[in-house]
Amino acid sequence: MTLWFVFALMTVAAIFAVLWPLSRGAVPKAGGSEAVVYKDQLAEIDRDVAAGLIGVAEAEAARVEISRRLLAAADSERGLPAQSNPGLRRSSAILALVGLPVAAVTFYLALGSPQLGDFPLASRTRAADANQPLENLVAQVEAHLEKNPTDGRGWSVLAPVLARLGRYDEAVRAYRNAISYGGDSADRRADLGEALTGAAGGVVTSEAKAEFERAVALNADDAKAGYFVGLAAEQDGRKADAASIWRAMLAKAPSDAPWRPLVQAALLRVGGPAAPALSDNAMAAAKDMSEADRGAMIHSMVDRLASRLKQNGDDVEGWLRLVRAYMVMGDRDRARSAQADARQAVANDAERLRQLNEGLKNLGLDG
Repeated sequence: MTLWFVFALMTVAAIFAVLWPLSRGAVPKAGGSEAVVYKDQLAEIDRDVAAGLIGVAEAEAARVEISRRLLAAADSERGLPAQSNPGLRRSSAILALVGLPVAAVTFYLALGSPQLGDFPLASRTRAADANQPLENLVAQVEAHLEKNPTDGRGWSVLAPVLARLGRYDEAVRAYRNAISYGGDSADRRADLGEALTGAAGGVVTSEAKAEFERAVALNADDAKAGYFVGLAAEQDGRKADAASIWRAMLAKAPSDAPWRPLVQAALLRVGGPAAPALSDNAMAAAKDMSEADRGAMIHSMVDRLASRLKQNGDDVEGWLRLVRAYMVMGDRDRARSAQADARQAVANDAERLRQLNEGLKNLGLDG
């Protein structure tokens, strides 16, 4: 309603601006016509000559000058606009009163959107920001947080982006604010610890370790926190403790956990044995087996994988699983043999060979 009132005021102001000049008639010149004055001056010269006040030569020169001015004044008066026509003024006023609003409404209905509802600022920002560089988006969020420093959700959005950009010190501050204004959680504590570790060049400092331990206290199954607690033990020289932490994680984790290969590689790095990943059905079947039966089942699965790879050697992930299984079983000779067979199988495919070599390097078999 307020918007339409403003539009009405603007329309009235525009009409008034048009009608004001039309309401004023022509202003007559003060002091009468210049031509009449010059004619009087010519008659005055004739009287002065008759009275002997000026000579004939001076009178003739004066007549020439006054005549020149008289002609100029006459030309000027002919160039003036004629007196405004009252009928024309009336037509112009009607056109302004009716035509201007009609034209404005017509253009607005054609080009505007009077029925369109409000478009929230957040939606406009998201739509406009889709193709902007990441640094520009960060700058926008930072500008928002300067005005709204207690927006916990904003800090939660900003923190991982800063960490991804390698701005770890700023990410640490953002995670702390996310916890302060958005609430505590295991994920946020683990992310804060990871940012502290990144800021320290990959070293799990005592401050970072404390955050990971807080995350574990809030959620004992938090994989990130558990991994870094083990990494802190490894960096302190307590490899047995690190192996124990990571082995416990693998024992509770599902077979398709995305972080499982990372923890298995870390466990191999500290010399701890780990069982190859089994499917959920295989794990359920092995639950009630003896240790000897479980070992036999694992060996059988590894042998079947090896046989399949001999028939189809294009499966790079399969080769890596086979090499990892042999290493976990402590059979490094067979792991080396599987490594050689894998390289021979994918030797003609440069991309698969590259993937294989990177995977073997992560397993510690890049030679």
